[in-house]
Amino acid sequence: MTKHRYDTKSMEAHASWRGKIEVTPRVSVGSKEKLSIAYTPGVAAPCLAIAADPMMSYDLTRRWNLCLVVTDGSAVLGLGDIGPEAAMPVMEGKCVLFKAFGGVDAFPLCIRSKDTDEIVRTIALLAGSFGGINLEDIAAPRCFEIERKLKAVCDIPVFHDDQHGTAVVVLAALVNALKLTARTLEQARLVFSGAGAASIAVARLLMEAGAEDLVICDRQGPLYPGRAGMNREKAQMAAVTNKRGVKGTMADALQGADVFIGQSGPDVITAHMVRTMDRNPVILAYANPDPEIDPDEAKAAGAAIVATGRSDYPNQINNVLAFPAIFRGTFDARASDINDAMKRAAAMALAGMADGGDLSSEKILPEPTDPRLKEIVARAVFDAALASGVARIKR
Repeated sequence: MTKHRYDTKSMEAHASWRGKIEVTPRVSVGSKEKLSIAYTPGVAAPCLAIAADPMMSYDLTRRWNLCLVVTDGSAVLGLGDIGPEAAMPVMEGKCVLFKAFGGVDAFPLCIRSKDTDEIVRTIALLAGSFGGINLEDIAAPRCFEIERKLKAVCDIPVFHDDQHGTAVVVLAALVNALKLTARTLEQARLVFSGAGAASIAVARLLMEAGAEDLVICDRQGPLYPGRAGMNREKAQMAAVTNKRGVKGTMADALQGADVFIGQSGPDVITAHMVRTMDRNPVILAYANPDPEIDPDEAKAAGAAIVATGRSDYPNQINNVLAFPAIFRGTFDARASDINDAMKRAAAMALAGMADGGDLSSEKILPEPTDPRLKEIVARAVFDAALASGVARIKR
C-alpha cells in the first residue's frame, strides 16, 4: 500500500481523538422537573402517541434527522476487504461529513457478516429508528442485491453512496466539462474504465440524463451482449450500452471518444490512448488515491479538462459535494425514497453552482466547503421529491 503524506498525521490525530463522533444530549435534565419531562413519567405521553401513529416518531424524536451509515467492510475506499472493525474510522468520518455539510445526524454501523440476507435483515430490523439508510463500502455485486432488497422492505430511503453519490457528482462534472468543450451529453461518446457498482450507477444516471453512446470496459475489455465472464449486472448493462458493438480492448474503445470516465485503478490509460481520442477530450479519472492517469500527463497528451478524486489537483470530484445535501433535502421532504429525479436535480443544481463567472477548465465544480451547497442542492432535491410524489411532507 502506497504511503501518503497524511498517514503519520492521521494516525496521531486518531489516537488523540479516540473517535470522531460522540453522542451529546439536546436537553437538560439538571432538575427534577426537567428529568420528569424528558424521561419518566412524562415520556409516556410521546411514547403512546407514537404507538398510535408511528409516523409521529418523526415529530417527537430525532428520527427525522438521523441517518444510519452501514457497511460490512468489504470494499473500503482503496483498501478493499479489511473487515467491519477496520472500516469504522471511515464510517465515523462519513458521519462527520453528514453533520458538517448537511446538518444531518448520522450513526455508524459495521456489520460482521457478508451474507446478503443477514445484512438486509439486520438493517431492516433497525429501520424504525432512522430517517434514512446510507450503504457504504460494500463490495459488488452484493451491494446491488442488498440495496434492492432493502428498498423492497423499508419505508425509508436507502442510498448506496458509492453508487449514487458518485453518479451525481460525475454527472454534474460532466455537464460542465461538456459545456466548456462545446459538446452535448446526447452526442458525446463516453468510455468507462471499470464495471463495478460505481461505474454502473454512473452509466445508468447518465443515460437517464440523455447520454446515448456509452462503452463500459472491465479487465476483459468492452461489455457487449453474449460476452463471456459477465455477472448479472454487467450483462444488464451490456444489453443497453455499446450500441456500436465495440470489441477488443479499452484502447480500441477510446479511439475517437470524447470522454473517459475512470472508476477502476491507477495507470489504466496512457498518454498515447488519450491522443487517439477526439480533439480536446475530457478525462474524469476518479480512482483513489491514484487516478487512472496522471493529470499532468493527460493534459500534455491533449486533454482539455482533467478531473480526479484527489484534493491536491484541480477539479476534485468528491461525493461530499452531493450526499450530505441530498440527505438534507430528502429528510426535509420526509421522502420515502431517493429516486432518479432527485439525483438528477442534485446533479444539475451542483453543476449550476459552478456555471457562473468562475466556471473554467480548472474549476468545473464548486468546492466541498461552499456553504451554498446545503441550501441550493438540498432545495433542488426537496422540490424533486415533492414533484415526483415521494415526499411525505407538504410545504
